Amino acid sequence: MRARVMLAIFLVLISCIGFDSVGVLGDVGTAASYDPPYMPTRCGGSNEDQFPPGEFFAAVSDGLWDNGASCGRKYRVRCISGPMRPCKVKSIVVQVVDLCSQDPCPATLRLSNKAFDAISKIDAKVNVEYAQ
Repeated sequence: MRARVMLAIFLVLISCIGFDSVGVLGDVGTAASYDPPYMPTRCGGSNEDQFPPGEFFAAVSDGLWDNGASCGRKYRVRCISGPMRPCKVKSIVVQVVDLCSQDPCPATLRLSNKAFDAISKIDAKVNVEYAQ
């Protein structure tokens, strides 16, 4: 009985640990920045209200696009590696506003400049973990 209680407590503690505190808890992909103009987008066209406060948004590759169902989805993103130790420690939340317009898309997530600057010290593609 005591072992079950200890196991339950352990599992609760593990589930409470934040995204930034342990190993990869989501999918692994790449992120790059993309430059304005950001409009029109595939999600909201030329409507400026589609962009979240703080300007942390993303265009996603075909693998995440889900035939447009990804519009408005939010992903927690954290840089995990790249050239010349590019990662900043924090994670951010971005909202999907577009499909990556390049074919093929150079990254899993194309982040707004402000979002990319929040996770990376350099302007180069980085490896990230992300979770919806």
